[in-house]
Amino acid sequence: MDHEEPAPARAALERLAARIDRPIVLVGMMGVGKTTVGRRLAAMLNVPFCDADEEIEKAAQMSIPEIFAQFGEPYFRSGERRVIARLVGEDGAHEQRVLATGGGAFVDPETRELILKRAIAVWLDSDVDTLVARVGRKSNRPLLKNGNPREILTRLKAERGPAYAQAPIHVKSGNQPHQATALAILKAIDAWL
Repeated sequence: MDHEEPAPARAALERLAARIDRPIVLVGMMGVGKTTVGRRLAAMLNVPFCDADEEIEKAAQMSIPEIFAQFGEPYFRSGERRVIARLVGEDGAHEQRVLATGGGAFVDPETRELILKRAIAVWLDSDVDTLVARVGRKSNRPLLKNGNPREILTRLKAERGPAYAQAPIHVKSGNQPHQATALAILKAIDAWL
């Protein structure tokens, strides 16, 4: 059976994509689904998808846990800022794309300012129970290595909330299919534009 979207839905997506004149940057806590939802969103809009963490690892030729262990978080955040600046077009060239950022990227004031100036920032938000369930599936989370993941995520969510709240678009990502979250983002961007 063909799962293509009906013609009116495709036409509406094409009209919306034509109105988006800069990158869409997904921000929020680790485990909220930025990468998975971002891939779906990019496919729906027929634009490239980039994962900032993957781009950082390529640039550094090291994994993120290795960067944290060898150089520390401040060094990582500096490199992250440079990579995101390149991906959102610091030179003024605003290429359409969807970019998933690491959980701490938008918390950095310089990185946040860059994203808010050059992109459409979308805060993907989720409750702590969902985050705990999702991050438990991966072992590459440096900030969760030393302690109880639920306590760490609860603290980080409270600390980072005010920064995330500066994104002009806020979408909840819960236990619904990723496609539903991607559609909610598109609806929110359409209303915001």
